[in-house]
Amino acid sequence: METQLWREILEPYRLAVDELVVKFNHVKQQYQDARMYSPIEMVSGRVKRVSSILEKTKRKGVDLSQLEEKIEDIAGIRLICQFVEDINTVVQIIRERSDLEIKTEKDYITKSKPSGYRSYHMIAYYTVQTINGPKRLEVEIQIRTLAMNFWSTIEHSLQYKYREHMPDDLRMRLLSAADAVDALDNEMSSVRDEIMDAQNSNRKKANIISDILNNIESLYYIANEREVTKIQNEFFQIYRKDDMKLLTRFNKQLDIIAETYRAQNPRSQQENI
Repeated sequence: METQLWREILEPYRLAVDELVVKFNHVKQQYQDARMYSPIEMVSGRVKRVSSILEKTKRKGVDLSQLEEKIEDIAGIRLICQFVEDINTVVQIIRERSDLEIKTEKDYITKSKPSGYRSYHMIAYYTVQTINGPKRLEVEIQIRTLAMNFWSTIEHSLQYKYREHMPDDLRMRLLSAADAVDALDNEMSSVRDEIMDAQNSNRKKANIISDILNNIESLYYIANEREVTKIQNEFFQIYRKDDMKLLTRFNKQLDIIAETYRAQNPRSQQENI
């Protein structure tokens, strides 16, 4: 197959990957903007390399003329979660999307592959707009935890190196490592509430600090510089005490001060906008 033809075939898949990475990152951002815990920790995507496509068609006995009908994972999206419990939440988010139509689902978490591989796979139809009109294609979405992703990345590299001839002792060590990953995920689940409390506390503190700094910055346009400097120094003193109650109280007081100045200086506020 000519290079130009491969480009024509793969370009819509690249477009699909680019769009879905943006969309799932936006889902994550929406949770964060709402100051909620996001079940999606990381998003990545890839289009299968031509060499990998050729290898897979050969292994599965697929004619190149049937490439797009028979190979489901030319476009791939990977969604990484912190906890196993998050995977079901992400799966439900995907099921409810109007721009994705689910074709198949495979749960390799409840029942892992013989190699020890664990992940949740979904094949979905997604439509991209090209210069030749809309194109409906298949995308594979993998959902897994950070620990599962670490193991599968290493296993994939070893499979690529040894093909079908991985030494038995190495295979057994990978299986043992897969058991350790499973144990790690279970252990993290057992302390999930404590971890999330700590993360939520850090997130809440970061959001309060961001609100305070935004208010201080806006006050520079509408208030006396000496007073703003005084407010900023007071903030630094409270920040050093690392006391959330004091920080929260200061934030509320600063909101009132900022709103008062904005009400007194509506024109300055519009110019700032």
